[in-house]
Amino acid sequence: MSAFQKMTKGLARSGAALVCAAALVGCGGHSHAVSRENSRSFIPPEPGPLPERSSSVPEPVRPEEKSFGARYATPSQCEAAARALQASSRDSAWTALKSCVERTHFTLLGALLSDAWEEDLRVRPDAARIIARVVALRGGSVPGELSLLHEHKVPIFGLSDAIAQPDIYKGRYLLLRAQVADVRSDEDRPTVWLVEQAVGSVVREQPVGYTTRRESVKVRSGALGGDVGTFGRANLGGQLVTRESEQTASSLPRYDNLSDETGREALGRLTSADPFFAPGKDFVVLARFDGLRTTSSGDDEEEDAPKLPVLTIVSYHAPHPLVVY
Repeated sequence: MSAFQKMTKGLARSGAALVCAAALVGCGGHSHAVSRENSRSFIPPEPGPLPERSSSVPEPVRPEEKSFGARYATPSQCEAAARALQASSRDSAWTALKSCVERTHFTLLGALLSDAWEEDLRVRPDAARIIARVVALRGGSVPGELSLLHEHKVPIFGLSDAIAQPDIYKGRYLLLRAQVADVRSDEDRPTVWLVEQAVGSVVREQPVGYTTRRESVKVRSGALGGDVGTFGRANLGGQLVTRESEQTASSLPRYDNLSDETGREALGRLTSADPFFAPGKDFVVLARFDGLRTTSSGDDEEEDAPKLPVLTIVSYHAPHPLVVY
């Protein structure tokens, strides 16, 4: 039996013990140390109930808001229109914003993190999913996006943070770009082997415009006459031919994204089998950190025994091939 099969069976037996219950809190600046008392939580654990309305009758969401994003040509126009709805109904405004993210190429992470949506990021249980989708639409360069999130005290962290301090980050949201290496199902609990990826770029020259080519031939001829010894006088003639060519082409640099392994791996647990979460593909994964688990080759009592992070996958998104900076 392989090490991965042993790990997945061990996860099935101890699944209940790994359920996370810690609430998310923000971290200050770029420090990985997180205070449990004095930090404010932007994104609550799922599922999180919305604040009760003052009225006993819930305000209905207008049906047209589900296709709200299709009305606008650009994401900035859509976000501005959704923000304008906050004066009448924050629920309608949030529904409209989600439609903007789903129906347009929404890469405006700065607008999403603005003061206008701060309250919604704090109380909406699906706020973390929206952020993960926007990060994927921006190309899935996770480390840079996490830095921006931390500037706004949004408590979503990286896999390296959780591995370094598992007790602090247990139960919190993690965001990572990962490739599915393998999928196994034991007792109807699918477990995926995730290999974290980092995004790099390679430059290439792409021809643009017209290519011109010019060739020229020069011919020089002449004759010589004189005494050639025993043969008497004679005339010698000949030609000298030279060729020149010149080619001009216009090109622009193009950058292609390449993903490379970071050396960090994790086990992710799904609630049910998902055929779209397939091996060999990169995804931007939003997950909850359940802690570290000793691999089958180690002993739980050994401090230096090899351990793998265990994650509960909340959502995943295919990254866009172009990275937005």
